[in-house]
Amino acid sequence: MNVFYFSIWMLNRLSQYLPAFVFVMRNLNVLCLFIFLSLKSVAISFRSASGNSTIKCIEKERQILVRFKQGLEDEFGLLSSWGSEENKRECCKWRGVKCNNHTGHVVALDLHRDSDNNIAYKPLRGNIGPSLLELEHLSYLDLSDNEFLGTPIPKFIGSLRSLQYLNLSATGFFGLVPDQLGNLSNLRILDLSRNYALSINSLEWISRISSLRYISLSHVDLSNATDWLHSVSKLPLLKELHLGWCGLPVTSPFSFLSRYNFSISSIDLSGNSLKSPSRYHWLFNLSSTLTDVNLSENEMEGPIPDAFGKIISLKHLNLSINKLEGGVPKAFGNLSNLRSLDLSLNNLSAQLSQVFLNLSGQLEYSLQMLILSGNKLKGPLPDNVKSFSSLRELLLFDNLLNGSIPESFLQLPNLEILDLSWNQLRGSLPNLYRLTSLKELYLDNNRLTGSLPESISCLSKIRKIYLSSNSLEGLVSEVHLSNLSLLQHLDISNNSLVLKFNPTWLPPFQLDVIRLAHCRVGPSFPKWLQSQKYILELDISGSGISDVVPSWFWDLSPKLELLNLSYNNLGGELPDLSLKFGKFPRLDLSSNNFTGLLPEFPSSSTSLILSKNKFQGPLSFICRSSGSLSILDLSDNLLSGQLPDCWMDFKQLAILNLANNRFHGNVPKSIGSLSEVQALHLRYNGFTGELPNSLKQCTLLRILDLGKNKLTGKIPEWIGDSLSDLVVLSLRSNEFHGHIPSQICQLQLIQILDLSLNNISGSIPHCLKNFTAMTAAGSLNSTITHSYYYASGSRKYDYTSYADSALLLWKGTEFEYKNTLGLVRSIDLSSNRISGEIPAEIASLVGLVALNLSRNNLTGRIPAKIGDLRLLNFLDFASNHLFGGIPQSFSQLNYLGVLDLSNNNLSGKIPLSTQLQSFNASAYAGNLGLCGLPLARICSENQCCRVPTVTEDDSGDEGFISPGFYAGAALGFVVSFWGVCGPLLFNSSWAFAYYRFLDNMKNWFVATPVFVMAKLKRWFPG
Repeated sequence: MNVFYFSIWMLNRLSQYLPAFVFVMRNLNVLCLFIFLSLKSVAISFRSASGNSTIKCIEKERQILVRFKQGLEDEFGLLSSWGSEENKRECCKWRGVKCNNHTGHVVALDLHRDSDNNIAYKPLRGNIGPSLLELEHLSYLDLSDNEFLGTPIPKFIGSLRSLQYLNLSATGFFGLVPDQLGNLSNLRILDLSRNYALSINSLEWISRISSLRYISLSHVDLSNATDWLHSVSKLPLLKELHLGWCGLPVTSPFSFLSRYNFSISSIDLSGNSLKSPSRYHWLFNLSSTLTDVNLSENEMEGPIPDAFGKIISLKHLNLSINKLEGGVPKAFGNLSNLRSLDLSLNNLSAQLSQVFLNLSGQLEYSLQMLILSGNKLKGPLPDNVKSFSSLRELLLFDNLLNGSIPESFLQLPNLEILDLSWNQLRGSLPNLYRLTSLKELYLDNNRLTGSLPESISCLSKIRKIYLSSNSLEGLVSEVHLSNLSLLQHLDISNNSLVLKFNPTWLPPFQLDVIRLAHCRVGPSFPKWLQSQKYILELDISGSGISDVVPSWFWDLSPKLELLNLSYNNLGGELPDLSLKFGKFPRLDLSSNNFTGLLPEFPSSSTSLILSKNKFQGPLSFICRSSGSLSILDLSDNLLSGQLPDCWMDFKQLAILNLANNRFHGNVPKSIGSLSEVQALHLRYNGFTGELPNSLKQCTLLRILDLGKNKLTGKIPEWIGDSLSDLVVLSLRSNEFHGHIPSQICQLQLIQILDLSLNNISGSIPHCLKNFTAMTAAGSLNSTITHSYYYASGSRKYDYTSYADSALLLWKGTEFEYKNTLGLVRSIDLSSNRISGEIPAEIASLVGLVALNLSRNNLTGRIPAKIGDLRLLNFLDFASNHLFGGIPQSFSQLNYLGVLDLSNNNLSGKIPLSTQLQSFNASAYAGNLGLCGLPLARICSENQCCRVPTVTEDDSGDEGFISPGFYAGAALGFVVSFWGVCGPLLFNSSWAFAYYRFLDNMKNWFVATPVFVMAKLKRWFPG
């Protein structure tokens, strides 16, 4: 009975705790997460802690660490705490040292370069000494992101038997990875990635480390390791394998994989040029364990294999940057666990609606990130996107999508990033109020019209708005922006929007990026900018501001990295800007009305564009620069004086433009120290003397424009020998003399050659046919663009490009070509003292658009094949001593817009063509022997019917006259005679009509001139 009552009592007590028990069981996953996070925090403290204050350092191990430090070069004090007075004896407190809490033994060395602790780009160097072998309990070693350049991985590391974690990534080691690493039997994590000079010939040693769970060998050369797959398949505990950019050898599918307990979950084989999808069939045997697959940048071709849709365990699949075609397999709809799918930068060309139809199914409920950008997907935006309710990121930019943005497309309550930029979307912006979770919106570079909807103010979580390069119009007021308190990036540039804010309006946000270029912001300087204190990038170029920049503006943001105020009507003088802006600012103040002396600019500026203003005085500040400049453009100002001779300090300068100023004196020799310069513009100044020989060291030069100066001497031979990348060479309007050196023909990339208005003599080199860029008809690039690196505050270097311009004389007027400069092929040797004949080889430059040889002493005939230059729009041979006839091939020049053959000794009939008779007679004036339209001189019968004599040098289209020609002519005569005259002999009615027609034609030709002359005498009696 007591047992019975006891049982009743126990049940009663348990019932009181039953709800708590049920709660714990239901939330067991939360409990596990809490435990995981707790363990993770312990692991983090394991990496970062400098030691427990209660742990005493073992003296022997302290001395080992001191000896280890002595072999390192710690230029920036990364290990300054090692041996400092306050903790000289307590090595467990030293930075990166971790000791066991109980024994005091050193168990971890974490000396990775940490950019978050203000030691970015300040690595350890030197040698890793074998003293580490004496740390018998060392289980964790991280030396990543340091610079042990020029040394191999020490073999003794393979004797650190207690190691469980080894990270030597990005350490600069080179040579073969030692096989001794295979002795680390306790190793669980191995990272040798980003060591670009390391190589492995065989991975057999890695198969001996059976405890490995994580391997990263990305960017290590495995091109000879044909056993890589066989070796890693022997690792039963391996979960993650990263072999990106390893040059993996072509490996056939391995049927033996099923013999091993190969339960890998994450694999990265990106960047290995494994083109055929069939090479990945072995992956599909792992369909029960694989969660992450990265096969990007492998040049995979053909359709996407259906087999990927059978890996049901997949969570993340990356097939980007390949050459995959077609659409997405229907099998992908069954991937119920897939969270992210990246198919960007392929050749997918299906209808977007079909892609989403094939993705429909189980995937609708799991997919969170879908990236299809950089393909050729077409068609309108489908309505069924709204069924993918879990989508957080949808990136469809740079495709061929068209139509409008439907309202249903925006019914995604969880969507955080939407990118539809660089498509062909039309219509107005829809109502955006349903995208309540949206953080980033990219609709730039489309064809959207209408106004900015006020519903944009409902996007309370929005951080980035990019609507640039559309056709939006109308007002933008505080109504649109007042609720966007989290907004950081605003780009509405290149639209027809008008910004109109109350002068006292105080924005609720603090913007990092503001791009309002070519919107209507002015005429007054926008006062609301005064509230923005953390701007990184500000572009209000071409925004109609006619004002003086207020003084508060220059102290606006200490972090400003890019400032563009160009193409406004801003005036006044600039203050001292040397202490303003961020670390590596890029400044564009061009095309304004700034006056006065050039102020001091930040010495760390990377780009300084001040062209088309009214700055005056010397270029004095330049020598105080730190040498970080990549672009310096001071063209079209009133600057004067001599150039300073301190250019040797500018090792990164890619563009130097000082054109259209008043500089004088010699070009300084230190200009030749600009080893990275690609464009040098010094035209329209007063430079004198000869070109310094040091310029031949500027071997990357693509544009050299020295026109309109007073430079003397001969054209240097080293221009052709050393500056082989030249695309534009202009020495026009100087005082160069001597002949054109034959080395000039080595400029195979030259597109514009202008040596006009000098005192050059001699003949035109016959080797002009070596101008390879001129022998091609047309160009793929309309601009001439320079690409270069520049210093950046956010990263060590950024990569960008710059579209250049050049002046060309066209139809007697100088024009600046920029957007179409790459399409121009031009040779101008006019106004010199060049003699001899025009070389026949010039006809091989079939890409020429302009050819000007006028006002020289050229003799001989015009090359017979000149008509091969069918793209010619400008041809000027005037004021020479050319003789003979105009070649018949001239009739093929259908694009001629300018022609001048005047003042030569040409003779014969002007060939008939649509173009040649359309020019004014002045184009042929001064050639007494020429006749035919448009000249008034009528050709005689001999001139009309004379067959030109063909010589070996003058053979062109006339070269078809041969014995076969005469045989064909005889046959033609027989056929035409009996075809026309035969019927007249045998049909009297036809003959009568024919003779009456001839009689009427005779009367017309006789009477018409008489009638016309009678009228002229009546109208003009004098």
